[in-house]
Amino acid sequence: MFRGANNLTLDSKNRITIPTRYRETLFADFDGKMVCTLHTESRCLLLYPLPEWEELELKLSRLSDMNPSERIIKRILLGNATECELDKNGRLLLNGVLRQHANLDKNIMLVGLFNKFEIWNEADWQAQMQQGISANQNGKIEPTERLLDLSL
Repeated sequence: MFRGANNLTLDSKNRITIPTRYRETLFADFDGKMVCTLHTESRCLLLYPLPEWEELELKLSRLSDMNPSERIIKRILLGNATECELDKNGRLLLNGVLRQHANLDKNIMLVGLFNKFEIWNEADWQAQMQQGISANQNGKIEPTERLLDLSL
């Protein structure tokens, strides 16, 4: 559904404009309704179409509040989840707390990851990509069975 990295600019009202190639799907299939939250491991944001988020939310509801690890993940994802809606021009307002967490300034990367997007500070995205490529080249990424099944 969503793929590719897109350079965007945060405007003076803290909005990003979603690229045209995604807008038709986001409006037609999801009425422009989205949910944005923190990533649990990286300094970026996760942006889900509302139905995709609701599926994740259902899975999160099954986690135990009595288990410390599960409780932390619920707090991070649910406690920071913000409903947002694309305006008629395809712009999305980014919440101040979320923007601060991801260190978002003028230059943003919107990265399509099948059913969701990640939103990154552009410099952080470039550094993350370089670290990942370097780790892979140096054999520091342990291939799982699913990765071994991929033929690139």
